Amino acid sequence: ARIDKPERMRRAPQYRPTLVDPHREYLRQRRAEDPAVPVLQLLGEIRERGHTGSQNLLYRYIAQGRVENDRPAISPRSLSRLLLSRPDTLRTDQEELLHKTTSACPEMTRLASLVRTFAQLLTPADGNGGRLEEWINTAEEVNLPHIHSFIRGLRLDQDAVRAALTSEHHNGGTEGVNTKTKLIKRQMYGRAGFHLLRHRILLQ
Repeated sequence: ARIDKPERMRRAPQYRPTLVDPHREYLRQRRAEDPAVPVLQLLGEIRERGHTGSQNLLYRYIAQGRVENDRPAISPRSLSRLLLSRPDTLRTDQEELLHKTTSACPEMTRLASLVRTFAQLLTPADGNGGRLEEWINTAEEVNLPHIHSFIRGLRLDQDAVRAALTSEHHNGGTEGVNTKTKLIKRQMYGRAGFHLLRHRILLQ
């Protein structure tokens, strides 16, 4: 309901790796030289280059347009995972794909920059409170509605956010105990009293 164009409803196709992938550049070159080249001929040529797949696999690969695409489509979820991953954990091909995608338009470039600079704040330090305010001011100037929504969430609980970014102490252990207690309680579906709940917690 929030999109402004129907085209934005289209999802990126999800393709699994196939045996044809290593020969993609060769197939693109051959089809550029001779658009009418028969698929059977292409199959014979790539088999000489080491291809072991079937004829139907090559037919489907070409019919899906995977030969002519400049780069494989990437889904929003996959791109989000790449953006939010630590740079030193990415493979070389993932780094190249992330660079191509984030440099495709100014909005993606700004988004990638904001994500990286905010990630630097997640290591607690004394000066992160001021850096957080600078980050928010910078992000508010960018026309990215989802970032603005994230900023509103930060503003609603800014004291807690500032404490999390500046202090090495946290209540993660306490929250973990609370979550565990709720899990044990829900496992009993409310049919047992406090004494049984206490007993189960102590025995965990």
